[in-house]
Amino acid sequence: MDVDKLKAILEALQGTDVTRLTWVSGQETLDLRLGYPAPATPDIQAVPMHASIAAPLAAQPAAPARANPAPAAAAAAEQAAAERAADQKTFTVNSPFVGTFYRSASPDSPAFVDTGQVVKKGQVLCIVEAMKLMNEIEAEQPGRLLEVLVQNGSPVEYGEPLFRFEPV
Repeated sequence: MDVDKLKAILEALQGTDVTRLTWVSGQETLDLRLGYPAPATPDIQAVPMHASIAAPLAAQPAAPARANPAPAAAAAAEQAAAERAADQKTFTVNSPFVGTFYRSASPDSPAFVDTGQVVKKGQVLCIVEAMKLMNEIEAEQPGRLLEVLVQNGSPVEYGEPLFRFEPV
């Protein structure tokens, strides 16, 4: 993708309430996530935007600049997750960086861990792909998996909770 096109797209989104945009043009795909992700919503099929629609959108004046709510939203979400974990005597395993979450080593392989399974310290829980590197995320302490908080193949943010466990 042309850098100038990318800059134009980002400028058009500046000051809007848009948090995610998927752009498909030929064989190029651009998936932008701005700020902290909104609460889970049903997946919506991405439809390529035609040039006749894109031009008027880009020509609209940008809304007045607002303070970026992303850090506050991220901190509030982390605090809510921590409070929920403390109330329920559970703990979460969070993503150590931005990337793509995978529950197994390959699409044909079984998941590293399943709900109800007890894991040991150091056991591989998932893979987070970042910059074409597959990074194994390991359990920092033993526990029973209560909930997988992210869908397989989804992008994840730094610090985003991936799993919820109860100590064993």
